Amino acid sequence: MAHPILDKTRQTLVIYWELARIIIPVTIATEILSRLGLIEAVAPALAPLMALFGLPPELGLPWLTGMLVGIWAAVPMVFVLLPVGALSTGDITVFSALLLFAHALPIEQKIIQRAGPGFVITTLLRVGGGMLYAFLLHQVLAATGWLSGPMQPAWIPMAAGGGWPGFFIGLAEAMAMMLVILLALSWAMEVLRVTGVMAWLMRLLAPLLRLAGIRGEAAELTSVGLFLGISYGGGLLIREARSGTVSPRQVFISCVFMGFAHSVIEDTAIVMSVGANIWGVLAGRVVFAIAATALIAAILRAVPDDRFLRWWFRPLSR
Repeated sequence: MAHPILDKTRQTLVIYWELARIIIPVTIATEILSRLGLIEAVAPALAPLMALFGLPPELGLPWLTGMLVGIWAAVPMVFVLLPVGALSTGDITVFSALLLFAHALPIEQKIIQRAGPGFVITTLLRVGGGMLYAFLLHQVLAATGWLSGPMQPAWIPMAAGGGWPGFFIGLAEAMAMMLVILLALSWAMEVLRVTGVMAWLMRLLAPLLRLAGIRGEAAELTSVGLFLGISYGGGLLIREARSGTVSPRQVFISCVFMGFAHSVIEDTAIVMSVGANIWGVLAGRVVFAIAATALIAAILRAVPDDRFLRWWFRPLSR
């Protein structure tokens, strides 16, 4: 066990360094723009879109950042732009749902594209699926009053106030806590893998994936993506797609499902640490992913092979 943990620690430190090189400049730039009043000036342009989800217009910028850069870059921006008391538990849950469906798109969608599915169609499905789920979740919360209380984060990525010294102290604290969270998650995932718990969870999930139209070898690979992320699941699908073991349609459906729901342990833990509700960001998301993927699979069955290969999938050379 010692060697896997040490290897995982080294890998996590490399990932952390790459994230820090992105997050620190982005956070500082956001703070500068906020203090100059430019965020406040741009926010009204995003208001109509964010209003669909019942969210403040200021969250449009973190959402865009999350889609382009990733969850870790988006979350600190929320606390730079808005005080904690400005958001309810429902607000942070709906916003987190948007992030969980579509984040780090340039990187993750490139991995999916290498497995064969078209970049544009799978990106549109991820963004559109996230928007639809967030809209439906907002409607449920608005109608029932559920999660209307103030958000209660266990971790606040940025400390409030104090001018520039306070800002940089808060940024340093946020980066330190992020390292702790990353290490804890990576160690936990390694323990689950080594002890066989992860494999057991993947087998347990197979019947649910069949409801979504994902079968055989594709179900196993999709389970990897669901728990460990697109980099792992998509990487395995690239290998199997090149070998011809998994059919193009199954590769496509698997990638669609992974776009809707992937890395459910790590990503869910991140957004829950800042106050998101587990039923909204995990249970509801997985149910939506199964239902939406099943619908897309049904539509796909009516598409002729030549049209599917021309519009939605590009076969890979072996």
